[in-house]
Amino acid sequence: MQRGRVKDARQRSSTPVRQGCLALLLWLITSVANAGPLDTAAPQILDIPAQELAGALEQFSRSTGMAVLVDRQLTRGRRSLAVKGSMSASDALSQMLSGSGLMARYARADAFTLQKATVAPVPAVSGPVAQGSPLAGSSYATSIQAAIERSLCRSPLVRPGSFRALLQLWIGRDGVVQHSRLVSSTGDVQRDAALVESLRNLNIERPAPSSLSQPVTLLLLPESSGKRMECPQWKGVSGG
Repeated sequence: MQRGRVKDARQRSSTPVRQGCLALLLWLITSVANAGPLDTAAPQILDIPAQELAGALEQFSRSTGMAVLVDRQLTRGRRSLAVKGSMSASDALSQMLSGSGLMARYARADAFTLQKATVAPVPAVSGPVAQGSPLAGSSYATSIQAAIERSLCRSPLVRPGSFRALLQLWIGRDGVVQHSRLVSSTGDVQRDAALVESLRNLNIERPAPSSLSQPVTLLLLPESSGKRMECPQWKGVSGG
């Protein structure tokens, strides 16, 4: 009899936990249903600081009324970019997810889930690289490095040599960066955002080979102690 009572007690004690998890998911869905149809394209005033992605998504859902269903294992260890100003919910979500390595998949206009970034199919770019081009005969990693140099060297804030950062890029068949993930922070929230923004839609100016392993990993290193590092001379690209 005692063992039976202990078993019943365990079942009862676990029930509120399961109900609590279910209630959280239902709140995300019913909060939208109770508010009526949402115009996700209408501009909204948002102020969501950069933070752990799970917390940012919760704040985003409360602010916009959009429902989000996501496995917390997927958001663990990922951070969001800050969202501030007047913009549509979809634009805000895109900005918030930039640099996270995740992308939104909409179940409907006002509800979405998240998945790991993938490269969307794009038409193959025809025509070989011209023989006179500086890219002719070079490895694709060199092409990526050249494009990154051009982009980062435009701004003192993200100029390579003053910080360390680990990033991942998903590059489309047309050579344009479709997604990125800031794996490790530079230590400065403003620089993190500027770094991710500098890589948004970056054009490598050379079609990505089908054998390219995605994502491509980039390691940006600080300059050596006592040695001045010229912007075009930084190193740290790895990939196919």
